[in-house]
Amino acid sequence: MTGNTLPRYALAFGLAALAGMVDALGLLKLGGLFVSFMSGNSTRMAVGIAGGTAIAGMAIGLIGAFVGGVFGGALIGKLAGRWRKQAVLATVLGMLILAALAVGRRGEAITFLMAAAMGAVNNVFQRDGEVSIGVTYMTGALVKLGQSFALTLTGGPRFGWLPHLLLWLSLVLGAIIGAALFAQLDLSALWVACGWCAALWGFSLCLGPLGGTVTAR
Repeated sequence: MTGNTLPRYALAFGLAALAGMVDALGLLKLGGLFVSFMSGNSTRMAVGIAGGTAIAGMAIGLIGAFVGGVFGGALIGKLAGRWRKQAVLATVLGMLILAALAVGRRGEAITFLMAAAMGAVNNVFQRDGEVSIGVTYMTGALVKLGQSFALTLTGGPRFGWLPHLLLWLSLVLGAIIGAALFAQLDLSALWVACGWCAALWGFSLCLGPLGGTVTAR
């Protein structure tokens, strides 16, 4: 991590922590479904279809909301140009606030807004129209972690594995915090997630309109 990329890595780690927090809240509310981990929801959907259970419908709804969030975030990011990061983060913050405001009135439907927000946030880091850092799913980061360990042992960069490890740890830490908050506040803990997202948005404003992106390689 160079001095130029360090602030953007910090933003990525902060967003991964946000995703972990929100996903933990959704998981505990739904009792086994996710608002950011769509591979897990796809498996739950398939099992639900095979078993003829209602969980399949909820999984399909969450997947649709997530994809819709990705779509909306991509359009907003495209329109915002060099201010893409800030515009996408403002959109995510808006959706999380709406979800928090609906706590106690909309039941599990709130989780669709949470899933849409988690879909949208993946548009913060892009390179050539593709996601350069996935902040809501860690399978890719763990794969790159293992590959980077191998490169280090065979003469590659000494600390090339560190960003991937820190990204994963950030999501884990966020999930631990989310789980602890849920035990005390239920989904009202979304207000904490809103505060964290607002802080990250403010941090992104300090970074300014960044044309380039950091890539976790």
